[in-house]
Amino acid sequence: MKTYSFRQHLKESLKNPEFKSIWEEGEPEYRLTCQLIEARLAQKLSQNQLAKKANTTQAVVSRLEAMSFNPSLALLTKVATALGKKLQITLI
Repeated sequence: MKTYSFRQHLKESLKNPEFKSIWEEGEPEYRLTCQLIEARLAQKLSQNQLAKKANTTQAVVSRLEAMSFNPSLALLTKVATALGKKLQITLI
């Protein structure tokens, strides 16, 4: 049985101009979220442990990772600092 990966699905979906436009609009948030999750997992931290280090709650970290709200720059900075990272925003 042949498997169908997310990357294959995305590549096919991006051929649709409407989907591509929506994807590109949300891509920065997606990439940031992936980087935060990867940094947390690399440090073997649970969401709860990260939340304590960032002086927030596990629910906030969960919502951040699920991209279910628009976090403030202050929150993103707190989380990045708790992970030993710096938040960098670049206009291109």
